[in-house]
Amino acid sequence: MTELARTPGVIPYVDHHDGPRRLLAVEIPHLGHTVRAYAPIASIDGRQYVVSWGSVSFEIPADRNVHVSVHLHTNSGYEHTITPFASTVLPPHPAPIRLLAQFTPSQGPQGALVPVG
Repeated sequence: MTELARTPGVIPYVDHHDGPRRLLAVEIPHLGHTVRAYAPIASIDGRQYVVSWGSVSFEIPADRNVHVSVHLHTNSGYEHTITPFASTVLPPHPAPIRLLAQFTPSQGPQGALVPVG
């Protein structure tokens, strides 16, 4: 088990990986009405995590590409309810990274994961 995996509040990387790791923080702000209508879900290399609004931290590989996505899941609404999503591939890098999920459901489903800091 790595030091990052032992850090309180950090979701460990659970797939097989023997190389170095780094910290990823994802900010998922709610847009007022989204708290009642949506549940945020973050995915790391295809493994999904139901997470809370605000900041969530993950341990990820530092020596290879890592796919990160966030979508807002809903079971309410009408037949054409939008499920906002954002996705990116992080290139190898040793430093920690912070991403901000940006969604504007009224303008369509595709959002963005933008580096912060």
